[in-house]
Amino acid sequence: MQPEYTVGNYLVDRLRQLGLGHLFSIAGDYSIGWVNGYVEPSDIEVIEEVNELNAGYAADGYARLKGIGALCVTYSAGALCTVNAIAGAFVEKVPVVLINGTPSIKKTLAFEQTGVSSHHFITGRETDLQSFEHLTAAAVRVDNPDQAPMLIDYALSACITDRRPVYIELLQDMIDLSCPRPAGTLTPGRTMSDPANLQESVTRIRERLSAAESPVVWVGVEIDRFGLHAKAESLLRQLQIPYVTELLSKAVLSEDDTLFAGVFDGQASSPAVKDLIHDADLVLALGVWLTDINSLGWDVDFGRTAFVSLDTVKDGTFFSPQVALEHLIDGLLADPVTRTTPARPRTPVNTATLTEPHGDSLTYQGFYDTIAQYVDENTIIASDASLNYFGSLLLTVPTAGGFVAQSSYSSIGYSAPAATGICLAKNENQRVLVFSGDGGFQMTAQCLSVQTRFGLDPIIFVLNNGVYGVEQWLADASVFDTAKPFYKSCVLHPWNYSRLADVFGCQGWRASTYVELKEAVTGALANTGSPSIVEVVVDGRSIPDNAKWKTN
Repeated sequence: MQPEYTVGNYLVDRLRQLGLGHLFSIAGDYSIGWVNGYVEPSDIEVIEEVNELNAGYAADGYARLKGIGALCVTYSAGALCTVNAIAGAFVEKVPVVLINGTPSIKKTLAFEQTGVSSHHFITGRETDLQSFEHLTAAAVRVDNPDQAPMLIDYALSACITDRRPVYIELLQDMIDLSCPRPAGTLTPGRTMSDPANLQESVTRIRERLSAAESPVVWVGVEIDRFGLHAKAESLLRQLQIPYVTELLSKAVLSEDDTLFAGVFDGQASSPAVKDLIHDADLVLALGVWLTDINSLGWDVDFGRTAFVSLDTVKDGTFFSPQVALEHLIDGLLADPVTRTTPARPRTPVNTATLTEPHGDSLTYQGFYDTIAQYVDENTIIASDASLNYFGSLLLTVPTAGGFVAQSSYSSIGYSAPAATGICLAKNENQRVLVFSGDGGFQMTAQCLSVQTRFGLDPIIFVLNNGVYGVEQWLADASVFDTAKPFYKSCVLHPWNYSRLADVFGCQGWRASTYVELKEAVTGALANTGSPSIVEVVVDGRSIPDNAKWKTN
């Protein structure tokens, strides 16, 4: 007779309390007991994925909008396939819960003590746990029902506090054993600051802002990860100075804001944004992570830039640890900054030019010039690690939270399967547009199967230039402006991408002219019952205009 309340119940209830509405899962005999016996009867919907990597990307995309995402896989053969997705979530501070269905204590002991193996075993109880200890904020093995509540609560609390993935090994013989019901609800741990360092930092930043003649605020991704949108907006209203974002934080705040000047991404930025940053005597970087992707070809002037991120303040030679971004913003809001010079007028945002489709062959830049007219307040853009970073960077996204890019970790192929999770987490009236390179899409194309199965309707634009364009650009960009051959390793085997719609049961279009692109977008927007794949054919040497600075 099964107990009234079990370990399997406990994990489901805790996930539901944290707001989880969907679980991405791959069938496996070590995990299927919990998924079928406990998740299926709950109000968490199980989304049956086709492979573990895509499940991880989907959970990541879901978590970026919902604040928590989860996937359940089976031991080793399944779990180790998720490593790349979990690594990306760790780097980018995305709260994903990886639940690994694990062989029973009996099977584990038999393997360790006698060498009698069960399928998926590598080194008994060590391999998976040790692998994920380096990629998660917490890694636990639930092998005792009396300790299960403590272990589960510890892992989930770490997830929502650190905003990073956690790993839970759920042994197949634990799920039906009795345990206490949850006590209270889980909340993030307190944000900590050293009082003296905080006060010194607030005073320094306030003085710098007061004295600056042409300051700019650089809004970073931590504003989003730690839910500081309202406080950041209040500070910007108080300061009345222009602000920019980074690619990773694009559209964290609405890009229709009158103070928004554009996205700063080094040489890929618009001319207006480059001028703004070049002329600034103070750049206040709030929650910005410095990466090679958001400083492309641009040497950051550390003497003029004050960084408040990663729980530190770094302003020239001034360094103050254990100062939380939230508390520094609170300090500035509590005692408004008195500016000695008037605020500069708003710098116009440099956006893609709206052009009418015509019969000429499509170019990379022409695609983005055209697609800009279809991005509105109900659009969420997912831009993949590819040359699409450049094109999508200059699109205006009116709605806060309307842009997703894994631009710090930059794993190509992320965005199309992430759109599965984004579609399940978004508001009903929103539409997801995915911009993917053909090389990245070849890695995760099976996402179309899951999206079709569950009636999800992202529009996936595959920019088909026949090469790993961004890899060639990073290694030798001169190829795009000469007759030099592409590196052989960057040349792709050609796919008929639009015909994949016939394979997966969705809708597909192929566009090589502006007229065909307009027809494809019109048809895709009308298709709300399945994903749409739009193959956009461009020449291999065609790149967005703001990527051409590296070709000389």
